[in-house]
Amino acid sequence: MQDLVLLVADKNAQFALRGALQRPQAMGIRRIEFDFRVHPGRDGGTRKTGPEILKLEKRRFRHAMLIRDFEGSGSECTDAVSLEEHLDVRLNNTWHGCAKSIVIEPESDIWLWGSDNTMQQVLRWTAPIPIRTWLQNRGYNFNSEGKPERPKEAFEEVVRRCQLPRSSSLYEEITGKLSLKRCTDSAYHRLAAKLTEWFPAPAIPQSDIR
Repeated sequence: MQDLVLLVADKNAQFALRGALQRPQAMGIRRIEFDFRVHPGRDGGTRKTGPEILKLEKRRFRHAMLIRDFEGSGSECTDAVSLEEHLDVRLNNTWHGCAKSIVIEPESDIWLWGSDNTMQQVLRWTAPIPIRTWLQNRGYNFNSEGKPERPKEAFEEVVRRCQLPRSSSLYEEITGKLSLKRCTDSAYHRLAAKLTEWFPAPAIPQSDIR
């Protein structure tokens, strides 16, 4: 039996999460065995049938997560946490506390925007000004944390500027290098908190503490 199954709405979210989960020490957890399922109905589909799809995985996994964007959810809930609570009730009918939904507002692409240096390195940025400055010059607005209000469109525009093919592997490469401890996104903190509850990092022997 594996540790964790994650149901996501698209491959971009899958690769972004895989880049983070492959760094258990950075996330503050032990190394785990995990696998992904991608819902063919994307964000709306995960809301409608996600808990039922994960029900089929109960015998193969100890824990489950349903990861989706708030953007495009089609939900009557007014915020991400309210939608999570609604989904968690449905998940717990089967998983009894061993499953959690994470709703990212506005979308999972926001996790890519932790560091200009990391993004510039991965995308081989050559412009004489930083990425965020370049985007501001093109009319993109940023929130109080310095992240674009339209993170997916902003990232795609930068990728086009770098003349790179659109690839989910870029998501994995970026999250595989970001400083996860500095991430300020509230959905990521809810994700990390649940993972550390389920899969705590092994204790460091006293003899190794200096």
